[in-house]
Amino acid sequence: MNDDEFVYRRVFRAPRDLVWRCLTEPAELAHYWGPRGMAAPLDGIVVEPHPGGRFETLMLGEYGSHRMVATFTEVVPPERLAWVEPASGLHTTSTLNDLGDGSTEVVIHQRHVPEAMRGPEARVGFLTSLDKLQERLSHLMHGDRS
Repeated sequence: MNDDEFVYRRVFRAPRDLVWRCLTEPAELAHYWGPRGMAAPLDGIVVEPHPGGRFETLMLGEYGSHRMVATFTEVVPPERLAWVEPASGLHTTSTLNDLGDGSTEVVIHQRHVPEAMRGPEARVGFLTSLDKLQERLSHLMHGDRS
């Protein structure tokens, strides 16, 4: 693996279809997208889940805003989702593996990661977005915030 590539793995105690829904529906993305301390307002999210479709998010936080603009390159429900961000060349592929016990392993492979997103602080921020996804899935599964 190159130094501009990262792989993140996380097992979520939720069925694959629900994890897929959270990754592809704007109303769900608005609950967790972005690192802790950032919010993603629903009116700033565009998801056109087909190859060539747009994927855009606006994240707002104490230190400003960030707009992600990407184009889907692969959409295979509920198994794989990939997009490229033309401005930076960042390519993200998320693979959802059904573990057969009601859990889903999500493997996120990022290639051509820009320098600004390679540092420890940025990587920890990315991990907090996965924590927020786990919290959302827990809420959807159990009606709680744990």
